[in-house]
Amino acid sequence: MSSPRSSPSLPDDVRAFLIKPNPAVIATVRRDGQPISVATWYLLEDDGRILVNMDEGRRRLSYLRNDPRVSLTVLADHNWYTHISIQGVAVLSDDEGLADIDRLCRHYTGRPYPTRNRARVNAYITIERLHRWGAIAIKPT
Repeated sequence: MSSPRSSPSLPDDVRAFLIKPNPAVIATVRRDGQPISVATWYLLEDDGRILVNMDEGRRRLSYLRNDPRVSLTVLADHNWYTHISIQGVAVLSDDEGLADIDRLCRHYTGRPYPTRNRARVNAYITIERLHRWGAIAIKPT
């Protein structure tokens, strides 16, 4: 596992968009090269990385261990034509005490994560590239 690193500084409008609990879809790559995508919660961290979290039994973890490249598309909850697509690399770590899934769940639902009997794993995504579309593509004046 490589050491965590921060993502490049984000423009204010991108940060404002990503700080919201918007719907998102993450894509990983299977060993045979087939991309796989699923809906996910995400959280923009203070250092510019993006946190996602998975149950220990998810196949996505083996895909990420083999190939840490990911793509995350975050959609405006009111207009999916407005979105940001991010490409980056994920670094995995155990979610000790389920603290990070609790942070994610509170961000989306206002409550801690209810399922407490399974271990979870964090993926911290360092943003390498991003593409904006729709209203977020128009820079504020």
